[in-house]
Amino acid sequence: MKIVSRRLSTAVAAAVMAVSMLSGCTGSGSGPGAGSAPRSAGEAPESGLDDPAKKEIAMQLVSSAENSSLDWKAQYEYIEDIDDGRGYTAGIIGFCSGTGDMLKVVERYTAARPSNPLQRFLPALRAVLGSDAHDGLGGPFTEAWAAAATDPAFRAAQDAERDRSYFDPAVTRAEADGLGALGQFIYYDAYVMHGYGDSDGTVGFRTIRREAIDSVPPPARGGDEAAYLNAFLDARVAAMRKERSHSDTSRVETAQQVFVHEGRFGLETPLRWRVYGDSYRMDAPPNP
Repeated sequence: MKIVSRRLSTAVAAAVMAVSMLSGCTGSGSGPGAGSAPRSAGEAPESGLDDPAKKEIAMQLVSSAENSSLDWKAQYEYIEDIDDGRGYTAGIIGFCSGTGDMLKVVERYTAARPSNPLQRFLPALRAVLGSDAHDGLGGPFTEAWAAAATDPAFRAAQDAERDRSYFDPAVTRAEADGLGALGQFIYYDAYVMHGYGDSDGTVGFRTIRREAIDSVPPPARGGDEAAYLNAFLDARVAAMRKERSHSDTSRVETAQQVFVHEGRFGLETPLRWRVYGDSYRMDAPPNP
């Protein structure tokens, strides 16, 4: 999981922003009430992120915050140390050498492709768990990671670890709480940034959700969807502000809270949002 956004190179960012940026978050068809009505107890959610088109929207929304780009599929080769205390950050959602999910990606890749350029770094990845160390990694490792990104088996390993550790548990929990596509995305984005459990100096998804439920029940417990999602996002902002690297809360306040205010509980397009000073738009559902 990654804690702060990263920027594309100037040339790539310019090309992406020429397509996806606007000057603000408001416009025709994007006001309150433009989406679906919030749910209360007993109402089944409409199609959620099990819909491939809705999942693609969620992937692009997360990528706008994680990569400053809607093109999440261009991020398999990415790797750098962003100085957040978690060692290297890499790939489509920011797998980290210090937290263990990067190790899981390489183990998964090695199981599928035993002779691969990353296999020889497995002992070093195990040794640096829980730290920001680069011992046994360094330039040879980052070069091997980028080179492996051309291998479909490596891309599949990243996809599978994303789904197993972040996407699937987030969506399952959101469905149990009676949330639709927007709430499922909100849970997923929280999983990506915070992880499930608390760790030293950080607040995880589990605590954020508990604090929200202590304030407002989710739809599955008789609550209103909009009120619950606002409580969850308020709890998340409070958690983010406890970490220096989370001081910019725009991925919540000028993106997810905007969608709740506009009533886009099914992630209906058009969507317009701002993250870390950049503006984005999605006028129609993307092709998965």
